[in-house]
Amino acid sequence: MGLDNFKAEVEETLKRIQSHKGVIGNMVVNAEGIPIRTTLDNSTTVQYAGLLHQLTMKARSTVRDIDPQNDLTFLRIRSKKHEIMVAPDKEYLLIVIQNPCE
Repeated sequence: MGLDNFKAEVEETLKRIQSHKGVIGNMVVNAEGIPIRTTLDNSTTVQYAGLLHQLTMKARSTVRDIDPQNDLTFLRIRSKKHEIMVAPDKEYLLIVIQNPCE
C-alpha cells in the first residue's frame, strides 16, 4: 500500500469516527505526545494530547509492571462530562472524546 493510499485510509477512518453520534472530537498523537491530526481547536488539542499521552504512558508502564508479558491495548476514561477513549499503537495514539449521554 502506498503512502498516499494509507493517508487517505486514515482520513476516511477519522471522518467515520467523527460522524458517530456524541463524538466531540478525535486526534492522532505521535510517540512524543505531539498532535499530528485533530478535529479540535488548537488549545484543546494541545492540552488533551499532552495530558493523555502522559496518562497512557503511565497506564502502559503499570500494566507492564504487573505483568511484563502484557501490554496496554485500550484506555477508557469516563468523567461526568465526557468519555475519552485512547487506542495506543507503537508509534501513535488515537484519542476520541465523546459525550457519554448521547
